[in-house]
Amino acid sequence: MKKFLLILVCFLGLNFISKAQDDKKENNRIEVLKIAFITKKLNLSPEEAQKFWPVYNRYTDEMRQIRQDLKDNKDELAKEEKILNIRKKFNGEFGKALNTDKVNEFFKAEREFNNLLQKEMLERRQQRMENRQRLRQQ
Repeated sequence: MKKFLLILVCFLGLNFISKAQDDKKENNRIEVLKIAFITKKLNLSPEEAQKFWPVYNRYTDEMRQIRQDLKDNKDELAKEEKILNIRKKFNGEFGKALNTDKVNEFFKAEREFNNLLQKEMLERRQQRMENRQRLRQQ
């Protein structure tokens, strides 16, 4: 697990260092990392994976679409409610591919990955600010 997190941090580091990359490439790389993280957490059998990943792809498409649609919406509660409705809908869909414990583990793994990503981005932002301050002081 420590090796995976180290690889994750290094990969994200390379991703954020290269400012020449566009947002789409960056999002694709993050998605690849997320898939690897979820795969490791769920430990899917080949049969489970065959059923799970198409459902996951539809889930991410719907989540991406609803977030895009609600980007300018100021009503935070409405946003959260729509996201929750999608999660509830796909809870049943994932249940057709996985047992209940693995479905719950998926939602936990997704939240854990997002928390790790936010933490990494915050740390990098703070590091950049510290570097800028050091440069100004010189």
